[in-house]
Amino acid sequence: MDPASLIPIPDTIPAPWGVFELLLILTFFAHLLFMNTMLGTALIAWVREMRAQPTDPPPCQDIANKLPYTIAFAVNFGVAPLLFLQVLYGHFIYTSSILMGVYWLSIIGLLILGYYSAYLYKMATNLPAASRKQTLTTSILLLLVIAFLFVNNITLMQTPQTWEVYFHRPDGTFLNLADPTLLPRYLHFVVASVATGGLSLAILAFFQRKKDAPGAAKRISVGMKWFTYATVVEIGTGIPFLFSLPKNVHHLFVGGAPLHTTLFLASLIAAVCCLYYGNKERVWPATTAMAATILFMVLVRDLARQAYLAPYFHPSDLQVVPQWSPMFLFLAVLVIGIAIIIYMLKLAARVPEEVR
Repeated sequence: MDPASLIPIPDTIPAPWGVFELLLILTFFAHLLFMNTMLGTALIAWVREMRAQPTDPPPCQDIANKLPYTIAFAVNFGVAPLLFLQVLYGHFIYTSSILMGVYWLSIIGLLILGYYSAYLYKMATNLPAASRKQTLTTSILLLLVIAFLFVNNITLMQTPQTWEVYFHRPDGTFLNLADPTLLPRYLHFVVASVATGGLSLAILAFFQRKKDAPGAAKRISVGMKWFTYATVVEIGTGIPFLFSLPKNVHHLFVGGAPLHTTLFLASLIAAVCCLYYGNKERVWPATTAMAATILFMVLVRDLARQAYLAPYFHPSDLQVVPQWSPMFLFLAVLVIGIAIIIYMLKLAARVPEEVR
């Protein structure tokens, strides 16, 4: 069966596709920052909890206090890129979501349970160590399952040649487990979250050191070690991810296309800078290098998706029916929303830690 015959007719868009492409890249970049911080700090807390003795005080109360908030930010900042993805690739993402519909709809319940478990972990200060470990482990496992389902959906939307499985399994329980990129892609992003989590802890300790908080210098060092070592592992997982790509896509990033190759090399250079500044424990240069790495990888990811779908579609194929007023209204609401969030964060920062 010709895969092109399975692709639905796309909807029109109210503005040139490049506008939505830019918004998709920017909002997904912001989402990755929050998502990686959320998952990475949770995984670091889990390692510390497992190493702690039963008689030790809670080793990660600082992370526990902030985990529900980082989950909330990651979820809310994930809405916009998902919407822009639907605007540009709606006829692909909707189809893949239907093929795995049972799992896709289960994400709502899994997220609620994971969020609830994170709150239990936050409030488990006076509970036995075993209870803290159970609540945190539950939250992390649920978050990891959600991440796996999202990665599965993204790989599925990019491979229309697998969609004919619907005629054999129309019950919405299909997972794209045979895709060779699925596991390397998933591991690559999970390890990246640990690096970001370690750096976020170092940034927090940096500001605590300015207030002469005891042990802040040590926490900076520990956070930067997490960042550096996880970055090494991340590069290691990126190699099999690169070679698991289809040959026509892989070729573009290793000299087959100037733009693709340049952005890929830029991401590698930025990753090397992460290692250098992480090893030197220079927080802000490492932060800049990490942000650059994530941005370049977002661009590489977008070009890879276009290469996957090139035989069938490109966003420039979408028909434009101009409707600028909704766009302007959205952008205005977006700016106001960001301003309100910044204001709320400033207010929250003034509240003493023991009151939160």
